[in-house]
Amino acid sequence: MPPLTGHATRLALAVPLLAALWWAVAPAAAAGATEHPAAPAWTAQPATDGAGRDGGRPYFYLEGLPGSVLQDRLSVTNPGPEPVTVRLRGADAYNTAKGGFAVRGARGSTGTGAWLRTATTKVTVPGRTRAEVPVSVTVPEGALPGDHPGAIVAESGGRSVGVRVQLRVGGPTLAALTVEDVTVSGRTIHYTLVNRGNAVLAPRLAVSADGLFGSLLRRDARTLPVELLPGQRVRLTEPWRDTPALDSATVRLRVTAAGGAHGEATAPALFVPWLPVTGGALLLLAAAAAGTYAHRRGRGARRSEHEDGPVPSPDHQRHSDERHLVKAGAES
Repeated sequence: MPPLTGHATRLALAVPLLAALWWAVAPAAAAGATEHPAAPAWTAQPATDGAGRDGGRPYFYLEGLPGSVLQDRLSVTNPGPEPVTVRLRGADAYNTAKGGFAVRGARGSTGTGAWLRTATTKVTVPGRTRAEVPVSVTVPEGALPGDHPGAIVAESGGRSVGVRVQLRVGGPTLAALTVEDVTVSGRTIHYTLVNRGNAVLAPRLAVSADGLFGSLLRRDARTLPVELLPGQRVRLTEPWRDTPALDSATVRLRVTAAGGAHGEATAPALFVPWLPVTGGALLLLAAAAAGTYAHRRGRGARRSEHEDGPVPSPDHQRHSDERHLVKAGAES
């Protein structure tokens, strides 16, 4: 076996050294990853009840007359090892254009968000600790009866959590709902729902359609995935995948909600196979244009013949010229 060169010798010594270094570092790295997992995120939710039992409340529910002050507590939990500072503010709630639940910005609240107060606008929670922050809602004297949804917004480290507040002001409540602007486009029914009362509604929708030859669509009432807030309107769609190829239909939408709210609206829908119809129309137009052109050309030829007279043949023209010559010789 030939002796190793200097470069080969260094390479042969380096390989075992690197292997030994890897086996020394890898267990430490693995242990470090196990000892310091990613810290779980902080949470904000309604606090437990007065007896210390966790009621599992997904949101605050408060009810009172105008002029009353309602109180509760917000729980902010930090399961991680490091302290977390969380900022708190109140916000009004509203529906997005497609029915989602959203809250106003820091300066956009004039209702429930403006009536909400937390004992502090900023709370620092030590690691593995929970802090409870008193919350109060002062209902103005002139507040209208009904539901006034809002939220407490907690923010820290670029993360935002909204804890919903369902406030009901005492007095008469009215559940009123309308369905408007129904249109059919392709295989989709478009419509708008409007909450015209003062109570939060969970609308139910039934859809039907009748054509020239009978029923085309029947869907029983079902609850929509929308929580329609008072005074809000949302634009929604309903798929209709098995539309007819050729028909004239009337689409009917019926909506209902708890408390006696109901509404109904209809819209016409025309289904035409536009590709065959367009092709046939183009063929008819082409045939009509060709016929018109031929007719006009024939009329033009007849008009020209009538105005100019018949064109003389060569023999007729020669005899005519000879007669003119004989006549001219006789006169001379």
